[in-house]
Amino acid sequence: MNKRLKDFAIIGFALFAMFFGAGNLIFPPSLGKSVGSAYLLSSVGFIITGVGLPLLGILACVKSGGSFENMAGKVSKPFAIITTTALMLAIGPMLAIPRTAATTFELSIQPLFPSIKPITAILIYFFINLCFVLKPNSIIDNIGKFLTPILLIMLSSIIIKGIIFPIGPIINTGYTNVFSNSLLEGYQTMDAMASVIFASIVISSVKAKGYKEDAEITSVTIKSGIVAVIGLSFIYGGLLYLGSQTATLYGNQITKTKLVMEISRSVLGNFGAFALSISVGVACLTTSIGLTATGAKFFTKISNNKIPYNINVFIITISSIIISLKGVDTIVAFAGPILQVLYPIVILLILTSLLQKWIKNNKIIAITIYVTFIISLINTLNSLGIKIVFLENLLNSIPLADLGFVWIIPALITFVVSYIVLNNNQTHINFDKNNINKKAS
Repeated sequence: MNKRLKDFAIIGFALFAMFFGAGNLIFPPSLGKSVGSAYLLSSVGFIITGVGLPLLGILACVKSGGSFENMAGKVSKPFAIITTTALMLAIGPMLAIPRTAATTFELSIQPLFPSIKPITAILIYFFINLCFVLKPNSIIDNIGKFLTPILLIMLSSIIIKGIIFPIGPIINTGYTNVFSNSLLEGYQTMDAMASVIFASIVISSVKAKGYKEDAEITSVTIKSGIVAVIGLSFIYGGLLYLGSQTATLYGNQITKTKLVMEISRSVLGNFGAFALSISVGVACLTTSIGLTATGAKFFTKISNNKIPYNINVFIITISSIIISLKGVDTIVAFAGPILQVLYPIVILLILTSLLQKWIKNNKIIAITIYVTFIISLINTLNSLGIKIVFLENLLNSIPLADLGFVWIIPALITFVVSYIVLNNNQTHINFDKNNINKKAS
């Protein structure tokens, strides 16, 4: 294997590991159970937002100088700080970290120790988490590197055997809006948001391999991304297909974690379910440790070191404990409205960064982002029962609103009108750590 191919493989597997969160495994089977015979179309939708968007996020960061702050800084410095903070909260103590703990309890601990109380298990989980976060140790990295291949082998075995020997019939469930709902379900992986935050790690890895020019970095990232996309598509698509075989086997009340466990038990027996639960549990722990440490460092940085790292660790931990006690399905339901507001912003920042060669005036981006944010926020409030009748009727009349994408047409119209009115005159704003430099020509 020549050096370039080896580099593509190594970085590709690194990307795969970054996006492959054990907590994400609960979504494809549940979606597959709902869509039944429409599993193929559903898989395409889920993979677009669950796999494709994260890759585009990495590429957008490459074009923006390697950080999400640069992308968001095209709108304004305060916007960049607020948006980055919101993303860090979402992939940290508000959603992702609690979900790892709740998933570990429901998928790994409860099946082995049915009598244990959630509070006891979760406190033990976060105590272990704290031990590693407060005193970093290479052991946890080695465990993660060892467990990821095991988890992949387990999942691949389940998927392949489930394809050869189906566990149940695939039926037409009558599920509507398959593609659009699958796109929205892909939001729940939160990988697109994570990609723009952690892109600098990937870019540093590419540069460490000796690729310095922008064109080289982009080329290597794309080719490495193809490796990651193939792997993730196989896992997510395979699990979704297995889920489609369970429509007649389990009722609608089965939880997402329970469904994963039942599928693994049906395919590989009790030992398979046991091995999978242990692997998922420790993989969730390694993810939680990484997210807690990253979040604590970030909040220490934006506080100008006024809030020490250890204090932030404890704040994140306490918040995560409280939310994780709500359970996986409640956390997923809680995440929905938050992601409906954040994801359109992230998607537009990714797309406009990829098209920055043709967008010379950052005001075009800013206006489009703010209009999209307002519409997404109002629509989300409406979905939560906080309704403004006039605005609700107006939003419902917008094309694609009934599919969950009310923001797309207004964003497109705003972008085109802004592009024409502002004549696309060059006005760039570059976000650089502590200041904004405005360059006009």
